[in-house]
Amino acid sequence: MAEGDSMYPDLLHHIAGEWCASSSGKTIPVLNPATGEAIGTVAQAGKAELDRALDAAVKGFETWRQVSPFDRSKVMRKAADLVRSRANDIARRLTLEQGKPLAEAKGETMAGADIIDWFAEEARRTYGRVVPARGKGIYQLVLKEPVGPVAAFTPWNFPINQVVRKLSAALATGCSIIVKPPEETPAAPSELIRAFVDAGVPSGVIGMVFGVPAEISEYLIPHPVIRKISFTGSTAVGKELAALAGRHMKRATMELGGHAPAIVFDDADVDAATKFLSGSKFRNAGQICIAPTRFLVQEKVYASFVEKFVASAKSIKVGDGLVDGTQMGPMANERRIHAMQALVADAVKKGAKIATGGNRIGNQGYFFEPTVMTDVTREMRVMNEEPFGPLAVMVPFKDFGDAVSEANRLPYGLASYAYTRSAKTAQSIAAAVEAGMMSINHQGLSLPEVPFGGIKESGYGSEGGAEAVEPYLITKFVSQANA
Repeated sequence: MAEGDSMYPDLLHHIAGEWCASSSGKTIPVLNPATGEAIGTVAQAGKAELDRALDAAVKGFETWRQVSPFDRSKVMRKAADLVRSRANDIARRLTLEQGKPLAEAKGETMAGADIIDWFAEEARRTYGRVVPARGKGIYQLVLKEPVGPVAAFTPWNFPINQVVRKLSAALATGCSIIVKPPEETPAAPSELIRAFVDAGVPSGVIGMVFGVPAEISEYLIPHPVIRKISFTGSTAVGKELAALAGRHMKRATMELGGHAPAIVFDDADVDAATKFLSGSKFRNAGQICIAPTRFLVQEKVYASFVEKFVASAKSIKVGDGLVDGTQMGPMANERRIHAMQALVADAVKKGAKIATGGNRIGNQGYFFEPTVMTDVTREMRVMNEEPFGPLAVMVPFKDFGDAVSEANRLPYGLASYAYTRSAKTAQSIAAAVEAGMMSINHQGLSLPEVPFGGIKESGYGSEGGAEAVEPYLITKFVSQANA
C-alpha cells in the first residue's frame, strides 16, 4: 500500500504467499456506509481457493512450528511496527468501508499493533514444566506444542481488532492460520495481513479468503487439516459453528454477543458515570459486543442520570467518519438500520418513551440518531435482544437485589459495568453479576494483557491475556526412564 494512497482497492485473497483473485472471477461489492454506494469489490472464494488455502496451511505449519519462539517474536514485532507506520492509510480505508470516525479507526489500528507486540512477547513464554518423579532416573516432562492449522472467522464491527487477536495468538504459538475476515470490511484486515507478510512471515503460514460465510465455515471447520477454530460474532451463528466443531472434536474459542448491564448505584459519581458510559455506548455507533446496553440506575439518582445521559446523547455530532468533528459515524450496513427501527417501534408500541433520537437520519447512507428510551419493560424486544447500535434503555431499580436480578436475567454474560463509591458494594456486585468481564468506576476492558471473553450464551474461551494463548497449544506429557 503506497503511502498517501486514498483509493479503495479491489480486494484479493492471500493464499500460499500470493495475492490472488478467485478462479471463478466472482466478486462481492463493498459499500461505503456513509453513502450506500459501492467503492470496490472483494474476491469470492470457491472450493478451489479453499483447498489451496488448506494445502498451504499444512506446509506453512510445518515451516512455522520449527521457527523458535524468539524468532517468531521478532517477526511479529516487525509486523507491529509496519502497522504503526501505515496507520493513517489503514485507518482511512477502515473508515471508508465501516463508517466509524477516522480517529476511532486510527485508534483501532494502533491498538492492533499493541496487541501484536503483546502476543509477540508471550510467544517467548510458552513454557512447559518438569514434574518431580516418584522413582530414580525418571524424567517427567510437560511439553507445549502448537495445536496446528487454525480457521478464524471475524465480524465487521472491528475489522482489525477481531482479526489481530486470533492471528497473533496463532502465530505466537507456532500455528498456521486461515482467516475469513468480513466481506463488508475487507480492506483493513487485508492491510493487517500485508504487514505480517512484509515482515517476513513465511508462505502458507497466513491464509486469507473471502466469500459466502456459511459456505466457507461449513467447508473449513470439518476439514481434517483444521485443528482449531476461533469465531467472533452473534450467539445464533456461534451455536451453529460450535456444534459443527463439536461433531468433529475441534477446539473452539467463541466470543459471542452480549447485552451488557451498566449498574449505577445511588452513591455513584453520576457525572463520571455519565461521561464514561455515554462514551462507551455510542462509540462505533454502539456496534460493540461489550457496549453497555441496559442501564440499571438506582431510583435516587435515576432522574439525574437520565437527564445528563440524554444531554450527552443529544450533543453527539453524527456524520461521515472522514469529516472533521464527526463523533459518531453511520451504522455499518442497512441491516442495522432496519434492526434499530424494529426495536424502537416494538418498544414504543408496548409503552416505552423516547427521551431522544429514535429515527434514521436522512436517506443517504446508514445514519441513525443516538437514542435513549425510558419506561421500558421486560416484554420489549430491546430488553432481551442485543441492540448492537446507538440505543440505550434506562431501567430504575430499588436495591442491590433488584439490580442483580435484572443483570443476570438474560442468558448472556459477556461484559458488565458498575458505578459506586462503596468498596463493599463494588466487591459484592463483582461477585454477584454473571459475566466474563466487569469494569467498575471506569472503562477497563479490552486491553491486550487482560482476559477477554464471556460465559453462558456469550461464549467460552478468552482472546486476551495469558489465557488467550493456551487454546492454541496442546499439552504433551513425556515420561522417560534411563535405559
